[in-house]
Amino acid sequence: SSEVLEAIENVIQGVLQSLAQKKAPVLTVANRNDWRNIEFKDSVGLQMIPGCTTKQIRSDCPQSARRFALMLKILSMIYKMVQSNTYATKRDIYYSDTLLFGSQSVVDQIINDISCMLKIPRRSLHVLSTTKGFVAGNLSYTEEDGTKVNCTCSATAVTVPSNVQGIKNLTSHAKFILIVEKDATFQRLLDDDFFNQVSPCIMITGRGIPDLNTRLLVRKLWDSFQIPIFTLMDADPHGVEIMCVYKYGSVSMSFEAHHLTVPSVKWLGLLPSDLKRLNICKDALIPFTKQDENKLASIQKRPYIACQPLWEKELEIMAASKLKAEIQVLTSVSPDYLSRVYLPNKLQFGGWL
Repeated sequence: SSEVLEAIENVIQGVLQSLAQKKAPVLTVANRNDWRNIEFKDSVGLQMIPGCTTKQIRSDCPQSARRFALMLKILSMIYKMVQSNTYATKRDIYYSDTLLFGSQSVVDQIINDISCMLKIPRRSLHVLSTTKGFVAGNLSYTEEDGTKVNCTCSATAVTVPSNVQGIKNLTSHAKFILIVEKDATFQRLLDDDFFNQVSPCIMITGRGIPDLNTRLLVRKLWDSFQIPIFTLMDADPHGVEIMCVYKYGSVSMSFEAHHLTVPSVKWLGLLPSDLKRLNICKDALIPFTKQDENKLASIQKRPYIACQPLWEKELEIMAASKLKAEIQVLTSVSPDYLSRVYLPNKLQFGGWL
């Protein structure tokens, strides 16, 4: 915490020095969303390059003066929280003054900019993300406040903890981790008692694009147990994008890649090649939209796809057919095909990429 306080004090000191010299104070932040500032490293995923380009948030420029003021406001809130050892979610910060901030996304972006500027992970700033992910299966742990959580005996899923860094005493006999894209599929597997049927496993869903806590938990489980991690996604560009976020990270959070990515993640399904192999009726598939075509084309150009020839092949199948499928399409074969046939066979015979 002293390191965080010192980092904030240095920023404020810079502002005061500028004022003393009758200069307009400036905050310098990295261009987080620029692919030119990102490099791909097999062992880490997408990470920010050391000498990346930056932008200045000036206090004397009408376009950025408001953002400058909001950054100082949030820095002061973080400083107080670190000093008093209290925590707040990004939502709490937004609701502390909705008129001032204007929208939740403004708060989210500023917090990420501050984290990147100070080179300090967001959870060390005492800012917690609102959690939307669920976890179930063969796992128990103790939360920071001493609460014991057992995911094994729960018929319903447990919410991913909001302070993943603080959990300890993780125990599991799981043979693998299954990341499920959608909540509906996750709940279906839960109802079918999937995590006890094949062999003990841990199931996680970020319910779409994963929030920070879900990604942190996947990374923590990987660090703790070093067991295979598989993903179950829709066979569409959006599903592939979500899987890449777990495996390689995202451009906007590349400055925190070391804590968030798990490059060993495997693509279990739904593979575009599975659709042909399982004779899925074309009527059950969904035609691409223009947005799907653009998304797929942008994924195919990314630096990490070139290192995955088998993934490349699957994306080519998808691009050629211009058709996509949701995991639920498997119910057209039989109602419990996913949990009774598809997943057990894939896991037994190595049907992942």
